Amino acid sequence: MRRRRPRGKGAGSPIAFAWAEFGGHREAMISLATAAPAVGAAFIASTVEVVEAFTIVLAVSVVRGVRPAVLGTLAALAVLAVTVALLGPLLSAVPVRGLQLAIGMLLLVFGLGWLRKAVLRAGGALALHDESAAFAKETQALRLDATSEGSAADWVGAMTAFQAVLLEGVEVVFIVLAVGARPGLLLPAAMGAAGACVLVLAAGLVLRAPLSRIPENSLKFAVGGLLTGFGVYWCCEGLGAPWPGGDWAILGLVTLYLAAGLALAALVRGRLARAAG
Repeated sequence: MRRRRPRGKGAGSPIAFAWAEFGGHREAMISLATAAPAVGAAFIASTVEVVEAFTIVLAVSVVRGVRPAVLGTLAALAVLAVTVALLGPLLSAVPVRGLQLAIGMLLLVFGLGWLRKAVLRAGGALALHDESAAFAKETQALRLDATSEGSAADWVGAMTAFQAVLLEGVEVVFIVLAVGARPGLLLPAAMGAAGACVLVLAAGLVLRAPLSRIPENSLKFAVGGLLTGFGVYWCCEGLGAPWPGGDWAILGLVTLYLAAGLALAALVRGRLARAAG
């Protein structure tokens, strides 16, 4: 029996998003199994990036003043907005499967890199990232560079904030585009990133201090598993290889890489303990 086509973009269950046909030959519904990892990956990864950017902007505001910190941040956000506006139409012209394959390969590079560092930190081979230490280091560097006053000092502070927000912002944009590679996933991924930005900025404005209590190393571990799982999934989608279980395969892949990462961290920790003993 032929299934009826959904009449609207929002047709279906409340937890599903409609997406376009691949090549006009089939339709599918993006279920919670696909949307949840996309939102989670964008939210967690964006939280990490925004925390790092906020730490540097806060250091600029403390040493140089609020004005250069705000000006640098706004300038970086403007550049990011223009870049996204220019790249958006270009991405829409790229075949979906080719885009998924390219993004999947990039996600594997980023995801495995994050996961590797997270495993080494969890195993004790690398020092844990400390936002309070990063804040102290940044403020010290800004004070050492304080060789001028007035507009020149404001320029140094504004450029420091600009570079921090731009670099971290580019990574946020890439992650959102990457996990939203399938039609219909871009909006959930963008909502996850926006939620992270609002949450981190609200916490930072209330506390007015480095967000050192956020478990950034644990978040990076989770992001590594999420990005790697998405990378494998999008590569196979781009090659046209079907996954058993459909969209639920993403959750399975993410769980697999997280479990493998935890096992490797335990192995590293055990070897270090034996070497120390």
